[in-house]
Amino acid sequence: MILEAAPGRLERVLVDGCGVGMYVRALQEHADEVHGLDIEGEHLAGAVVNAPDAGLVLGRGEQLPYPDNSFDLILSHEVIEHVQDDRLAAAEMCRVLRVGGRAVIFAPNRLYPFETHGHYWQGEYHFGNTPLINYLPDALRDRLAPHVRAYTRWGLLSLFVGQPVRVVSQRQIYPGYDNLVRRRPQLGNWLRRITYGLEHSPLMAFGISHVLVIEKV
Repeated sequence: MILEAAPGRLERVLVDGCGVGMYVRALQEHADEVHGLDIEGEHLAGAVVNAPDAGLVLGRGEQLPYPDNSFDLILSHEVIEHVQDDRLAAAEMCRVLRVGGRAVIFAPNRLYPFETHGHYWQGEYHFGNTPLINYLPDALRDRLAPHVRAYTRWGLLSLFVGQPVRVVSQRQIYPGYDNLVRRRPQLGNWLRRITYGLEHSPLMAFGISHVLVIEKV
């Protein structure tokens, strides 16, 4: 899916919020240079082990340490919902993209029936998938899940209003159930067939994540 969105031959790629470097390592097979940035030093140490030949730096999405027009492709996979200033992080991605370069942004969908990052109740954090939190008005939703954002279709697009980009595509996807497939293949593959089918129906709108592809113009 990521490579399908690529603008052609890839010279320089950035994984914005690279974690332990799994996407960095995978993309190294398809680009001349792959760079990764993460705010967590512990994560970046893992990335150094997994992708030792990549250009890895400690940094924030709101202040990318790269010159203008640096990258052909940027991957932001479930990261923008965690930054302090998502509009500034979006502007920084646009700044460091080359003209004709693309950014592929995965972000939580407000219409998905579960909040997958857990929630707070009476000052205590509760891990796990919590139903229907994202359907509440913002004031209530943000008290229960102040640590993460979830976006409507327009809410995600609005981060890029005024930027020199065009929207190539936007869609929603469902979970791939990779862990369940490994543990219980029959059940996992059955669920995967169902949800992949939903991605080709009007119920796509309720998928777990948005996938937004933008191109700098």
